[in-house]
Amino acid sequence: MSDNIYNFRAVEKKWGDVLAGYAISNDEIMCTNKDKIYYVLEMLPYPSGKLHMGHVRNYMIGDVVARFKRMLGFTVIHPIGWDSFGMPAENAAIQEGGHPKAWTNDNIANMRQELQKLAYMYDWPREISTCNSKYYAKEQEIFLSMFKHGLVYRKKSYVNWDPVDQTVLANEQVIDGRGWRSGAIVEKKLIEQWSIRITSYADELLDGLKDLTGAWPDKVLKMQENWIGKSDGAIINFELEQQHYPSHISVFTTRPDTIFGASFVAISPDHEVAQKLAKTNKLVSNFVDECRKMKTTEEALEKMEKKGVFTGLYVKHPVKNGERLPVYIANFVLIEYGTGAVFACPAHDERDFEFAKKYELSITRVIKSDAPLPYTGDGEHINSGFLNGLDVADAKLSIIAYLEKIGAGQRQTTYRLRDWTISRQRYWGCPIPVIHCQKCGIVQSEIPVLLPDDIELGCSGNPLENHRSWKFVKCPKCGDDAVRETDTLDTFFESSWYFLRYLDPESTIPINQKVADHAMPVDICIGGIEHAVLHLLYARFFMFALRDMGYLKTEIPFKSLLTQGMVCHKSYKDLDGNWVYPDDITSAGDGQLITKDGKKVLECAFEKMSKSKKNIVNPQKIIDSHGVDAVRLFIISDTPPEKDFDWNTAALDGTWRFLNHVWRVFNKAFSRITQQSPGNETLVATTHRFLKKITATYESISLNKAVALIREFFNEIDDKLESESGASISVAFNVFVKVLYPITPYIAHEMWSIMTAGGSTPLQSESWPETDTKLAESDTVTIAVQVNGKLRGTFEICKDAGDIVLEGEAMELLGLASGSARRIVVVPNRIVNIVI
Repeated sequence: MSDNIYNFRAVEKKWGDVLAGYAISNDEIMCTNKDKIYYVLEMLPYPSGKLHMGHVRNYMIGDVVARFKRMLGFTVIHPIGWDSFGMPAENAAIQEGGHPKAWTNDNIANMRQELQKLAYMYDWPREISTCNSKYYAKEQEIFLSMFKHGLVYRKKSYVNWDPVDQTVLANEQVIDGRGWRSGAIVEKKLIEQWSIRITSYADELLDGLKDLTGAWPDKVLKMQENWIGKSDGAIINFELEQQHYPSHISVFTTRPDTIFGASFVAISPDHEVAQKLAKTNKLVSNFVDECRKMKTTEEALEKMEKKGVFTGLYVKHPVKNGERLPVYIANFVLIEYGTGAVFACPAHDERDFEFAKKYELSITRVIKSDAPLPYTGDGEHINSGFLNGLDVADAKLSIIAYLEKIGAGQRQTTYRLRDWTISRQRYWGCPIPVIHCQKCGIVQSEIPVLLPDDIELGCSGNPLENHRSWKFVKCPKCGDDAVRETDTLDTFFESSWYFLRYLDPESTIPINQKVADHAMPVDICIGGIEHAVLHLLYARFFMFALRDMGYLKTEIPFKSLLTQGMVCHKSYKDLDGNWVYPDDITSAGDGQLITKDGKKVLECAFEKMSKSKKNIVNPQKIIDSHGVDAVRLFIISDTPPEKDFDWNTAALDGTWRFLNHVWRVFNKAFSRITQQSPGNETLVATTHRFLKKITATYESISLNKAVALIREFFNEIDDKLESESGASISVAFNVFVKVLYPITPYIAHEMWSIMTAGGSTPLQSESWPETDTKLAESDTVTIAVQVNGKLRGTFEICKDAGDIVLEGEAMELLGLASGSARRIVVVPNRIVNIVI
C-alpha cells in the first residue's frame, strides 16, 4: 500500500469481517456487575430495502458510543433488528406481484449487508425480525396476558375508513380527505376494534416523566405531557328541553368559571343526539356526512373553517334561571375528547369566538380586561353573578362547589390520552390470537397463530377475511363452528417491547426476566424526534403493564434519550415547479443553474432528504467514491448529534483529504518510531491534555467536538513530527489511533496493525488509554508566537514563566536577533506578539 494515498478499498476488504460485529453471551452479561453493563439502542428500523443518510447518521452515533464504552471496559449490549410488519410490504407485494415475506426478507438481507459494510458493531446473534414467527408468537403471548388482565378489550369506535381498500387508515394516511393509496374519499365508520387500556396508566405515565427530567430532551417530555393532557375541570349537565332525547347534555370544561358567558352548546357530529337527529333531518345528515370526510388532526382542526348546523334543540342554562342556549352540531368538536360536547363562551375562547361571529350568536365578556376579544388571560370576573370580583382560580372553586350543591355538575379530571386502538385490517401483521364463537363468545386461540403463506392480496379489504381455510375453525371450547379474528396488530405493538426481546431472542418465554432485570434499562436510546410520542409513550406503557403482569421489575425502558437531527440537503425545482435531482443540474454561468436538457433551475432551502423532493444522497455511492471512514467521520464532524445536519459534498471531500493526510503523516511517524529517532518529549504532555478533553466529549456524546479535538491533536503531532523523539511520537500515535478508532475504525485498525506488527490483539479489543492526570494538568503551557498579530508558531514552556524568558524563547523560535523587534507584547501563559 502506498505511503501517500490511503487505499480505503484494500483496508475495508482486509478488516471487514473483523469490524462487522461481535457477540456477548447472556452468561457474560449475568457475570458482569450491573453498573458495568451498557445497553446501546437505536430505534427499530423498518426494512425499506436500502439505507438512507438518516439511517447512517442514527446508527453511526450508536456505533461510536458502543465502541467507546466497550474500550472503557463495559459489557456492551448493542443489538439490531427489523420492524418488518406493515402496509408498505403488503403494497409492494401487490404492485410487484410477489409476497410480503419475500419482499421483506430480501430487504433485510440487503440492509444487513450495508450495515456490516459501514462497520457498525452490532451483536448480530441477537438480531430479531418482528415478522418472524419466533418473535410474533411471543407477542401473541403478551397480548393474551393483557387480555387476561383486562388491559385489552373490544369495542365499537369511529375510524378513518377507505371504502375502496376496505381498511382503516391512520390520520397520517388521510391526505386532503382522501385515502393515500386509493384516492377515495375517506369516511368515518363505527366498527369493532381492539383497544388497550393505556388510559389506566395515565397518571403513572405522567408522574414518570419526572424521573426522566434531565435524561430525556425537554421537548420530548413536554410533548408527552401534552399528549397525556391531564385537565382539571368540571362536568356540567345542561338539561335538554325537548323530550325523546337524553335528559341532558354533559359537557366537560376546564373553564367552568366562564359559565355566565355561555351562549351556545356544541356537540360532535358523532354525539348520540346528533346521530338521532341525522336519521330524520336531512340538513343534519348531510352535515354529519361532510364532517366524517374531514381531517381530525389538531393542526387540521385549528386551520379549518369552523362550521356547524343548528339542531333546533335548546338546553337550560344551569345557573342563569330561565335562559335557553341553542344546541349546534359543530365540526370542531370531536367525540374522542371529553364528552363530545362543549359549552361555548365566545368572549374568552378563540374557536368559540370565530363560530359565534359566523352564526351571529351572543358574546358576553365575563373577565375584566382592556384587551380585545377573545381574551383568554386571568382577571376579575364581571357579569357573573356571585362570581363577580373573583379571579379565575377562585371562581373555578366557587362555581364547582355551587354546581355540586345544586346537582348540576361535579369536579372532574380528564385526559387527552385515549385508549390505544391496535386493530388493523390488513394481512401483513401479527395475527390477533382469538376466536369468535357464537356460543362461547371471544375465546383465546392456541398459539402461535401463524399467518397463511397462500394469500390473495389483490382483493379489496383485508385479505384474511377471504382466506376461508384459515378464517373458519372450530371453537377450542365447545367444538362448534367459529371464526378467527382477522384483524392484525398495530406495528407499534411490536416496537413497544423489542428491546426486551433482544436480551434473549431464543427464549421460550417472551421476556427472560432474569436477564432483563439485570441489564435494563437501556442506557441510551437513539432515534428521531418524530417518535417522541407514540413509540416512546407506548414503550413506557408496556414497561408498566409488563411489570404488573409479572414479566419484569424494571419500569423505565430508556435511561437516557438522544433525538438525533435530520440529514438535510439542498433541493431544487425547475420553473414548472418540478423537483430536480442535484446530479441532473449544471451551471450555465452567471450563477444560473440549469438541467442537463437546458431547463432553468431554482435553488431551494435545505430540507430533509426525501425521495419525493429528489434531494437524497445514496450512501453506497458515497462509500464507493470516498470510503466508509470518510462517510462516518463526515456525518458527525460539524454538527451536534441532536441538530439537523446539512449535507455538503465539498466538506465530504475535505474529510477524505484529511484521512489521506493522516495516512501520510502516520507513515512518516512510523519511520521515526522504528528508527528510535532522538528529539524532544513535549508531545507526551500534549497527548494527555488532549486525551482528557477528547474523553470528556465522548462521555457527553458531543461527537462533533470530539472530531474537532482529534483534528487539533493530529495537527499538534504533525507540527512536531520532525522535532520530537521516536518514543514521544509513539506515545502520541498510540493514543491518537485509539481515540480515532470509534469514529473511523478501518484506518485506525490498519494503523494499529502496523504499529503492533500485526499483534494478536485487534484494536477493538484494546482498552481506552488512561489519562495521566499529572501530565494532563502539568505545569507546562503552549505559547502562541505572533509576528505583527499573525501566528508564526508555538512552543511549550513552564506555566507562569516570566516575560523575559518568554520573549527569549519566541525570538529563538523565529530566528530573530535580540533587539531586532520594535516592541514585544506578552500575554502571560498564552501569547507572545512580536512587532517588527
